[in-house]
Amino acid sequence: MDSLAKSGNETLDIKESLKTIICRELYMEDIDPAQIGDDDLLFGEKFGLDSIDAVELVFQVKAHFGVAIRDMKEGRKVLQSINTLAAYIEAHRSA
Repeated sequence: MDSLAKSGNETLDIKESLKTIICRELYMEDIDPAQIGDDDLLFGEKFGLDSIDAVELVFQVKAHFGVAIRDMKEGRKVLQSINTLAAYIEAHRSA
């Protein structure tokens, strides 16, 4: 049970870190990280992120978590939301 709790805490930490990174590194000063829902679409009208932001986010994921997103098709799926991004990082962090 401790490993499940630890896993849940690690997921929460990744999600919170991602929200902070997105707000800070993608210059979204007017948005508080807490305003980003785990299932909110990151790209589109709500946050105004575009393909340039996607490239920067891929770079930030590599820099902060050591996880590379190399394939564009895969990137489209991974960069949909905080949940999809956190799941990808967890799955590939130790790999």
